[in-house]
Amino acid sequence: MPKTKRSGMRKKFDYNRNRKNVKKKNKKKYNPRIENPHIRKAWDDRKSIARNLQEMGLAFDPNRALPVKKQMEDKAVKPPVVTKPYILHQLEEDASIQGKNTRTLSTDLIEYVQHMIREHGEDYKAMARDEKNYYQDTPKQIKRKISEYKRCHPQHYEEFSRSVATPEPTGQ
Repeated sequence: MPKTKRSGMRKKFDYNRNRKNVKKKNKKKYNPRIENPHIRKAWDDRKSIARNLQEMGLAFDPNRALPVKKQMEDKAVKPPVVTKPYILHQLEEDASIQGKNTRTLSTDLIEYVQHMIREHGEDYKAMARDEKNYYQDTPKQIKRKISEYKRCHPQHYEEFSRSVATPEPTGQ
């Protein structure tokens, strides 16, 4: 039986390969970092990824979890045995919690919008001609910025609109 070409050659060290990075890459591949604390707590390192996820009631391969039903063949698929159902409940609770909206506007943009509303009210064409319109925004762009301000800071907008509607008394 003939030998392969490389089998007779002596092994050479690859100087172009970083051994430290290779080791790190293999470690990441076989021991993945699990971000979710519930899953990390229930994870068993002695079992495969597919087995761990199956026990938690999660799908490793979505194509197998929800197979496309063929018209000609109708196999009876037995549901997987879920031994850790509490993980699913915890994940559903975490997903149902509404996240806080962290979107905000810059202070310069807020001052710009407030100036435009204070000077011109709802007249967007006049706002576009205003001398403070440094970036030469069109009326539609200004309207979009004002609506963004109303959406991101509704309490500030309410207070500001009340202060604009009632003029401050002068000390005469």
